[in-house]
Amino acid sequence: MALGGLRKLVDKISSMVIVDKKAVDEIISELQRILLSSDVDVEMVFKLSQDIRKEASKPPQGITMKEHIIKLLYDKITDILGGERQSINLDRQKILLVGLFGSGKTSTAAKLANFYKKRGLRPLLAPCDVHRPAAFEQLKQLSKEVGCDFVDKKSTNVVDILDVALKEFPKHDVLIVDTAGRSALDNELINEIKHVRDIVKPNEIYLVIPADIGQSAKKQASEFKKSLDITGVIVTKTDSTAKAGGALSACNETGAKIKFITIGERIKDIEIYDPKRFVSRLLGFGDLQSLLEKAKENVDEKSAEKIMSGRFTIDDFISQLESVRSMGPMEKILDMMGLRGIKIPKDKLADQEKKMKRWKYIKDSMTKEERLKPDMINYLRVKRIASGSGTSEREVRDLIKNYTQTKKMMKKLKPGSFKRGVNIPGFGKFKMR
Repeated sequence: MALGGLRKLVDKISSMVIVDKKAVDEIISELQRILLSSDVDVEMVFKLSQDIRKEASKPPQGITMKEHIIKLLYDKITDILGGERQSINLDRQKILLVGLFGSGKTSTAAKLANFYKKRGLRPLLAPCDVHRPAAFEQLKQLSKEVGCDFVDKKSTNVVDILDVALKEFPKHDVLIVDTAGRSALDNELINEIKHVRDIVKPNEIYLVIPADIGQSAKKQASEFKKSLDITGVIVTKTDSTAKAGGALSACNETGAKIKFITIGERIKDIEIYDPKRFVSRLLGFGDLQSLLEKAKENVDEKSAEKIMSGRFTIDDFISQLESVRSMGPMEKILDMMGLRGIKIPKDKLADQEKKMKRWKYIKDSMTKEERLKPDMINYLRVKRIASGSGTSEREVRDLIKNYTQTKKMMKKLKPGSFKRGVNIPGFGKFKMR
């Protein structure tokens, strides 16, 4: 994403010895380049530049010029990307998803279902895209992945599908209706969606827009808002395009508030859109709140308690590694922690993630007694475990070594340890820059 350049800009400001008028002009020029390359509207960029130039000359008492400039960047970029987080309805509800072809409505429907299921609600998915041949099977398969109910009624008439959906809804908390798309918002599409809307009587109508359309999102959001009175926007593919900044700022400009963004292809890669957290990540400040929310959804609490106490088995160790892996790539987790000062080579990150996958096979080849007391594993046992798991003897020893190191580290861990550096099992010790 081109907006990733903001992090480099913040690093550049932090390393400046003097921040004078000339430096501010350079910062603004660099900011303009980053935002324009991210497809943010020219007029918006120009106004933001003027505001920063005007306010930069008067830093509040008690903070340095550097801190003042960085805070201005944070505040102004947050404003153009939405300002405040929108409230999300977590009560019983019916949701209608609308959008054009290629926006990702079907996969977003499943991601939403997973989002609500993780919060203790019972979702029901209804396949009302009767024009795209693969839509029904795709949503059916995704519902199995989520582990939620699906309206298994295949028909070319949406009324037949909705009739079944509304009869099944009383046994559920959230009905999510996937609708058909078109290559453009025409009268036929509007009338079809209005027909579905009148039958469903949804609490929310979410417009699904892909981030890669950039500033064109403004036109889509405006037209759908005018025609269908949408209650919010879901922006997809924000992780894979340089135009995400353009799409996010364009939607905000229309008054169509963004409720969710998708940040990857996995079923769990959806989050409530919080502009402050989003910009915090862009600038490299981390996002501990989102990380804690992810951890709450994925981490095995009983195993986590054992890990923190230093009294854990190989089973607990692997269980927690699997939980961490399910939260996303290690690089992204460190980033959300705000540990951008820890430099781990990308190839080492990739190698370690592969290792962690193979460690599970090794664990499964151990006996129950060996997993409880890994100290008993001698040369012959290592050989047997390696043969049974299809791994090497070196990999078996590597798992045992990392388990032992982690156990020692957790027993010794004290507040402030990270100030001297951080020892990540399998990676070694890394100092903060």
